[in-house]
Amino acid sequence: MLDGLRQFIADIVAPHAPDRAFGDSDYRLAATALLIHVISLDGQPTATEQRKLHSLIESHFGLDRGTADRLIADATEVEGEAVDLYRFTSVIMRSLDEEGRKRIVQMMWELVYADGQVTEFEDNVVWRASDLLGISQRDRIDLKRTVADRAGSQVKDSAVGG
Repeated sequence: MLDGLRQFIADIVAPHAPDRAFGDSDYRLAATALLIHVISLDGQPTATEQRKLHSLIESHFGLDRGTADRLIADATEVEGEAVDLYRFTSVIMRSLDEEGRKRIVQMMWELVYADGQVTEFEDNVVWRASDLLGISQRDRIDLKRTVADRAGSQVKDSAVGG
């Protein structure tokens, strides 16, 4: 009920943009906005990060390139308007089970490792998002290790802790 009230207030304050293809309650928009937030932390996303984002969006959500482009454009817009991660994680929490939420965290790690360098800021955002998504510390670290192992030794991890 409280989430419904929050959504009602959010719709009044910032109504759904009529030209957006994906609505604010679409978990794909929320997840993509989180992913965009991750690749934007250390400045302008690299070409490698952008390609990885497209690949993840297309494969995970089963979208064609044009629809994925539209989703990324819509998510970039809402990510720029957001004041915190809760706007996105609350939609994902309502829409996905634990396995689906873990997959979103894994996608975040895949993007963190895409540019070959893990920063403390990236590590911290994935930690905060994982916490808001109800993913345990153990699962978050396991997902990070799985992605790191696949990324190989060419990645520099400057993040402290795990």
